[in-house]
Amino acid sequence: MTVRPLLITALLALPVTAFSAPPAPAAQYDLLTTPLKDLQQKPRKIAEWKGKVLVVNFWATWCAPCREEIPEFIATQKQYQTSGVQFIGVAVDEPKDVARFAKQFGINYPLLTGEEDAMEIMRAAGNRLGGLPFTVIVDRQGKIVAVAAGRLPQAKLEAALKQVLGQASVTKS
Repeated sequence: MTVRPLLITALLALPVTAFSAPPAPAAQYDLLTTPLKDLQQKPRKIAEWKGKVLVVNFWATWCAPCREEIPEFIATQKQYQTSGVQFIGVAVDEPKDVARFAKQFGINYPLLTGEEDAMEIMRAAGNRLGGLPFTVIVDRQGKIVAVAAGRLPQAKLEAALKQVLGQASVTKS
């Protein structure tokens, strides 16, 4: 008998309890305080915008659902800006690709980039599988109040924003 069949037999004989759940993300990956770089390569923390209702969207230029929802985010940022809502895009992508994409689409909110750090922040915020897009809504006190994996329908986004803002309707500008 060779080593490979012995190894496979030994692994199969292990009790299922030998495997454990993946470890929780390290505490250093906090949504508000972990620094990420902006498009000018300056380190920024999402906490800089604390005091506003934050819509933090994790995305990538190559992600089709991300590309579909970004024009809606641009419009919603414009609509809710005077109500104290701030969108922040966290791109899991190359900065030069993000800058080109931002210019092409006319993104009107801050963009941060970070490959592995962004993925870890996203996992710490509740996206255990790491799929994109992933959106986090943070209230004015810095508490995560809603998360959404996958493309976020506009109606759900607006309903969540209105609830966090505590208003029945917001006028469009």
